[in-house]
Amino acid sequence: MQRDTLKTKKNYLERLRRHPGRIVNLCFLVVLIFSTILTWREVVVLEEAYISSQQNHLENVANALDRQLQFSVDKLLFFRHSMGDALQTPLGFRVLHDAVSDFTRLRTEPFWQLDVDQQRTLAIYGVSDALVERTTLLARDNERIGKELSAALELGYLLRLATSTSGKEKGVSYVSRAGFFLSTQASAQHQTVVSRYYHFVTQPWFTRQTERENRGRSVRWFIASPSGVDEERTITASVPVYLDHYWYGVLAMDFTLTTMKNLLTDAVDVHTDGEYQLYDSRLNRIASSESADDAINLFDENERAQIAHAIERDTEGGIRLNTRYVSWERLDHFDGVVLRVHTLEEGVHGQFGSISVALALLWALFTAMLLISWLVIRRMVSNMYTLQNSLKWQAWHDPLTRLNNRGAFFDRAKALAQKCHQQKIPFSVIQLDLDHFKNINDRYGHQAGDKVLSHTAGLIARALRSSDVAGRVGGEEFCVALPGATAEQAVIVAERIRASVNSKEILILKSTTTRVTASLGVSSSEESDNADFEQLQSIADARLYQAKQQGRNQVVCREPDKK
Repeated sequence: MQRDTLKTKKNYLERLRRHPGRIVNLCFLVVLIFSTILTWREVVVLEEAYISSQQNHLENVANALDRQLQFSVDKLLFFRHSMGDALQTPLGFRVLHDAVSDFTRLRTEPFWQLDVDQQRTLAIYGVSDALVERTTLLARDNERIGKELSAALELGYLLRLATSTSGKEKGVSYVSRAGFFLSTQASAQHQTVVSRYYHFVTQPWFTRQTERENRGRSVRWFIASPSGVDEERTITASVPVYLDHYWYGVLAMDFTLTTMKNLLTDAVDVHTDGEYQLYDSRLNRIASSESADDAINLFDENERAQIAHAIERDTEGGIRLNTRYVSWERLDHFDGVVLRVHTLEEGVHGQFGSISVALALLWALFTAMLLISWLVIRRMVSNMYTLQNSLKWQAWHDPLTRLNNRGAFFDRAKALAQKCHQQKIPFSVIQLDLDHFKNINDRYGHQAGDKVLSHTAGLIARALRSSDVAGRVGGEEFCVALPGATAEQAVIVAERIRASVNSKEILILKSTTTRVTASLGVSSSEESDNADFEQLQSIADARLYQAKQQGRNQVVCREPDKK
């Protein structure tokens, strides 16, 4: 098996040696493949570095936005903590006791208002007992209502201070389950106390703060519907107020979409490319860093589903959508996610695109140079191979007769004789000489003699088998090696050559033809079991001269009888 493998490799190398163009093609293909792989690897590494860089930019934007929202969330949690402290330990101010006493008098009114000092604290607005009793979500506990009103007035003082600062919130409200509220936002002209309270307690940010839906009592974010036709939609952060496992109410902080857009724009570095978008947990777009609406990247339902599915699996990452690459980062202090949308056009005009285009151009230039080099080298190799074959042919063949010259013929004949001896098959030799050839040269000139020699060589070649070898071994002498041919078969071949030469007229001049004859001698290894070519050729040559002595134009294949 190993011998067969080595033989196969040897045959393959031999075929490559005979066809050097294939070696050039193979080398070119290998270099092209490796250059392409290296270029592709560089692009992949560059792309990974670019994606990592863009992810870092997105993380920076998300962290900056998170820090801005954290301040508001911390403020909301501070209000809840203050409300809890006030519920647990109310202040003993007379003005607070008087306000609670006023509530006892006003609680049956359809709506009412408690004012302590409008320059120091916010007013409390409320509805009647009857309205509170209509729904199971609301409850007015007589044992707790006094403390809650007092705590709400204290909270109003803090909320009043909050409105005097440069906060980015639209407003802060406290809505109690006991039928009252206070807010830093002025009510619209068309809203009454009842309608406003009803609007508050029917909003998701209030109804979804029950202990069942918010067991952790954490901050929840909601997109609230506008309370009026001309009002802008708001983003509301709300947190429940509990004490001793009792749910008092909800603290809510409103942000307009414009405010959220400003926060996102402030968080985005001006030197970063791509669009940044803020979405809520249900993947509803809240804000975009693009100022023009037509510049915002929109997603269809299928793309939104792909993004949502990807976000569910990981808090950060990226996904490719046709010509857009979308990466995301969840926020810690907002129930939503920041998306970064980078289009192919932006990538091409960016640093990554410029470097990628440069790499592609370098690869194309290298490939073009490699192709030109391949064409030049292939042409040179082809010319050298043709020249080598031409020189090799000239070294092995007689240029006049196109048969093997003496040296090449003897080398090939010896190898054939040795092979026949190893395989124990016969080997025969024919020696041929043209009769009176000198007279043709003397009478018609050497050009006529050359035509006779060329014509005779063609007749000899047509009379042989493909395995036979013929050569010109002298001026007008030819020799033929017949591997595997017996003496009788060699005589038949020799007679065929003689008859063919004798029967043909040769045009030697413009209107002059002539005939030539040939004398042939035949020898075979069967006669003495000797496969030495030189000895067989010598025997055939001796029999050739014997044929000349016997009258020429004949074949002699055996020694003359001795008397």
